[in-house]
Amino acid sequence: MGSCLTKSKDSKPKHNGYGSGPTTTAAVHQQRYQEPVRPAPVQSQFHHIPEKPGTQTSWKPVAPSLSPKPVAPRVDTILGKPFEDIRVHYTIGKELGKGQFGVTYLCIENSTGKQYACKTISKKKLVTRNDKEDMRREIQIMQHLSGQPNIVEFKGAYEDKLSVHLVMELCAGGELFDRIIAKGHYSERAAASICRAIVNVVHACHFMGVMHRDLKPENFLLSSKGENALLKATDFGLSVFFEDGKVYKDIVGSAYYVAPEVLLRKYGKEIDIWSAGVILYILLSGVPPFWAETEKGIFDAILEGEIDFESQPWPSISESAKDLVRRMLTQDPKKRITSTQVLEHPWIREGGSASDKPIDSAVLSRMKQFRRMNKLKQLALKVIAENLSSEEIQGLKQMFANIDTDNSGTITYEELKTGLARLGSKLTEAEVQQLMEAADVDGNGSIDYIEFITATMHRHRLERDEHLYKAFQHFDKDNSGYITRDELEAAMKEYGMGDDDTIKEIISEVDTDNDGKINYEEFRDMMRSGTQHTQLF
Repeated sequence: MGSCLTKSKDSKPKHNGYGSGPTTTAAVHQQRYQEPVRPAPVQSQFHHIPEKPGTQTSWKPVAPSLSPKPVAPRVDTILGKPFEDIRVHYTIGKELGKGQFGVTYLCIENSTGKQYACKTISKKKLVTRNDKEDMRREIQIMQHLSGQPNIVEFKGAYEDKLSVHLVMELCAGGELFDRIIAKGHYSERAAASICRAIVNVVHACHFMGVMHRDLKPENFLLSSKGENALLKATDFGLSVFFEDGKVYKDIVGSAYYVAPEVLLRKYGKEIDIWSAGVILYILLSGVPPFWAETEKGIFDAILEGEIDFESQPWPSISESAKDLVRRMLTQDPKKRITSTQVLEHPWIREGGSASDKPIDSAVLSRMKQFRRMNKLKQLALKVIAENLSSEEIQGLKQMFANIDTDNSGTITYEELKTGLARLGSKLTEAEVQQLMEAADVDGNGSIDYIEFITATMHRHRLERDEHLYKAFQHFDKDNSGYITRDELEAAMKEYGMGDDDTIKEIISEVDTDNDGKINYEEFRDMMRSGTQHTQLF
């Protein structure tokens, strides 16, 4: 999907915003930069849009079928777990979009009636080891980033004999790409709002150790058709967990949006800011900054780096907007503006409210939230974190390694302060100390790996019923269905935390029926209280 504004003679599979297009690096090596294509006339966006109220048959809860017999794990599974029939959990509906590597369907969750999008990838397309690793990495990254306001919510992954199915949030507003084409260009205020959302995605990705590598309008969907719809990043097929200081060499991306250092095969996370800068240029002018009739011509223009601010409508665009574009499209990645600096730029902030200002990070917000929990809740989350699968914590594992600079297996106060500053945080020393104390569950003065996972893992993943019940059973040693005072005391001592007063306080807070012990419902309510998702960006 090389471009958005030129025309090709051959029809290509439509790339829908859920990433039914190429999902692997290997695939992109085969057709990475297609002939630039002019947009077809704007058509109604039937895909992504749920049926109008009144035209649907009324939904009735579908009782889940009897649990299928456990299937023995297969060596050749892509997800590394037993096959599972997605239809046990979802009813698959109409097709929403089709690409070379998959088909996206509307699906309805049987237990709730809620609509989602299901991207189905044929396993025939996942031939090589790299293809399968790329698929697994895409799922890990979507799980890792899920929960951010400007990133599509990932619901789950299923695999059967023929396909891999990715279930995610359904966005009804169509592609940002189509809105750009329809309007030609945006007012500066509208462009600033969209740019904020896009750079918020970059900011969240970089803070959480992810380099996107393929930012372009086609990879963003709108949550609704309204003017105030949230912009959602949907396709992470080329994204990778990055390591600070490592040089990346493989050429990936889409022609108009690719950074010069990618073409030179020597790049890092700064390429995402370049791509966002290209999108901003298009938002303001309706055309990309580096234009040519051939792919080679586009690449030559990118490497030359001459940006046209003379043609219409640039004379009427504010100097502040042009300044930001220049900074985002700086040839030298070391001198290019960072995501934090973009969000602090006067043009982005002009006319905005406090919520438009950059915040520290999703991770810091979770750590602050964690600080407010009682000791039992902290301990239960630690038990859950110890039992999470490797794919659920892959990104956080890399973040921990990046902050733990001496590779000791623990994060000290100085490492936390330095690591957060390197990632763009502007917390005071006192605030860093508060976060340190919050995450340091056992109070030994440092944060170990499990404590870090516990404090930073997104709450909705930790609070699934299956995780909560396993944690409850961990404390309920005699399987009585209750956590007694003695069991609570034993658990607290096992982890070196809690005294008599703390234990009394916990039971008083959690034991809502005042019988002196904690049943599963009370435990579950405690775990889920006060942890609704916070708008982080």
